[in-house]
Amino acid sequence: MSAPKKLFIKTYGCQMNVYDSERMAEALGGEGYVETKSADDADMILLNTCHIREKAAEKVYSELGRFKGLKAEKPDLKIGVAGCVAQAEGEEIMRRQPLVDLVVGPQSYHRLPEMEAKAREGEKVLDTDFPEEDKFEKLKNRPKAKRGPTAFLTVQEGCDKFCAFCVVPYTRGAEVSRPADRIVREAQDLVERGVREITLLGQNVNAYHGAGPNGDLTLAQLIWDLDKIDGLERIRFTTSHPNDMQDDLIEAHGTCAKLMPYLHLPVQAGSDKILKRMNRSHTAESYIRLIERIRAARPDILISGDFIVGFPEETEEDFQATLDLVEEVKYGTAYSFKYSTRPGTPAAERAQVDPAAADDRLQRLQALLTKQQREVQDSMVGREVGVLFEKAGRLPGQMVGKSDYLHAVHVADCNRQVGDLARVRIVSSGANSLAGELID
Repeated sequence: MSAPKKLFIKTYGCQMNVYDSERMAEALGGEGYVETKSADDADMILLNTCHIREKAAEKVYSELGRFKGLKAEKPDLKIGVAGCVAQAEGEEIMRRQPLVDLVVGPQSYHRLPEMEAKAREGEKVLDTDFPEEDKFEKLKNRPKAKRGPTAFLTVQEGCDKFCAFCVVPYTRGAEVSRPADRIVREAQDLVERGVREITLLGQNVNAYHGAGPNGDLTLAQLIWDLDKIDGLERIRFTTSHPNDMQDDLIEAHGTCAKLMPYLHLPVQAGSDKILKRMNRSHTAESYIRLIERIRAARPDILISGDFIVGFPEETEEDFQATLDLVEEVKYGTAYSFKYSTRPGTPAAERAQVDPAAADDRLQRLQALLTKQQREVQDSMVGREVGVLFEKAGRLPGQMVGKSDYLHAVHVADCNRQVGDLARVRIVSSGANSLAGELID
C-alpha cells in the first residue's frame, strides 16, 4: 500500500476561510491526502487567502516566494492558491509566480480533486467561476473524521450591501443562502462526530433566507430547527449587519436556551456622515436603539463590534462621534482597524486621512475598547457560567474552554474531558482570560 500524500494548508483571514480549509482538506482526503503541519513535508501546499486587508495580494506573493527553494528540491510538489485573493487576482498569480500549479476561487473548491489530477499531469489549472452547482452538496460524501467539540458551519455566502470599503461582493459574489434541510443535515453529521457547539457563518449571516418546506426561512427559524438536534448544546452566529437584525432573531436571543448570549454586530463608525459615505445604510442612533432592543430581550448579552478609523474624509469630530457611541454601547470585545484602501472599491478613490492622524485615532479607540473589555471581564468574577472544555491547559490537571459569553476560561484540578460542558464559578480575571472552579 502506497504512503498517503501530505497536504499543508495555510489559512488567512475569517472563520469562513477556516471552514473552507476544512472542506478542502476533506475534498483532497478522498484523493489520498492527509494533513501535515509542515510545508516542508507536503506533497501539496494550499494557501487559502483573504483579500480584506491592505496589500493582501503582496503578502501572498511574498509567501509564495518562500517556497521557491522547496519547489526546486521537490519538483513534484504542487502549490495552489485558494480563497479571495485567488478570486481577485486569477491568472495574474500564475503570471507573477510560475511555481503556482493551480488557482481556485472560494466558490469552486469542490472541484479541487479534478484540478489536482490535472496539475499532477503537468497542467496549470485555474478555476475562479461562480458555478451553479452546490459546492457543499458536492462534498457531502467525502471522508469525515472525528471532530473537536466546536465547529463552523457556513449557511450563507456573499453580500449585496456593497459597503464602500469592502471587496466581499466582488470576491464572494451575491448573497446566497443554503437550503435549511442541508444545513440541518450537516449539523447532525457534525454532532455525530463529536461537535457540541456550532457557529453559523455568513458574510451577512442574519440576511439568511434559505429554502424551507414552506418557503424561505429566516436565521431565527433556522436556529430553532437546529435547536431540536439532540447533542447540540450551543449555537452561535457571525457576522451580522444591523439592518438585518429581524424581530424574531432578537426574540430568539431571549427564548432559545441553546443560542449563546454573545452577538457580533459591527457598526464601523459613530458618525452618520461617515456611515453614509461607507454606504452602511444605518445611523448611529438606529444602531444604539437596536442594541437597546437586543439587551431588553437578553439583558446579559455580550456585544462585540467592528470599527474602522481614518476612513476617507473622517474629521476629528467624526471620530469623537465614534468614541461617544462606544461609551454608550459598552462593548465586551471589539475589533478595530485603520482604514486601508482596497483597489476597485469606491472609497479607494477618495481623499485619504493623514496616516499619523489615523494612527493616533486607532490608539485612542483601542485604549477605550480595551478598558471596556477588561471591565466586562472583571464583572464576571463571582458569576456562574457554562464552560465547554476544548483542550488541556498548560499546567497539569488544567482544562481550558469557552464560556457562554465566549470568554476563555481555565480551570485547575479539573477532572473533565475535552467536549464536556460544565458549570463553573469565575474566581479571577486576567488580561485575556478568566480563571474558574468547577461547581459540583
